[in-house]
Amino acid sequence: MKTIDEMLNLDLLTPEQHAEVGAWIARAETPEEILKMPAALWQAVERASDAMGVDRDLLRPPSLDAGHLGG
Repeated sequence: MKTIDEMLNLDLLTPEQHAEVGAWIARAETPEEILKMPAALWQAVERASDAMGVDRDLLRPPSLDAGHLGG
């Protein structure tokens, strides 16, 4: 939910889209049910994810010092 909140704060989702996506996720009991989200909502989330670079972050190799945070 934090990610969709950030999408709303960055004006990448409308308040209505944010509410609909949040409600869908809250109702879903499995990841498979989340994947059944209506196409228009998925497209909105995908556009927002692309604008935020979510995929780039997930594909970036881990930092060599990632295990030593807070040292």
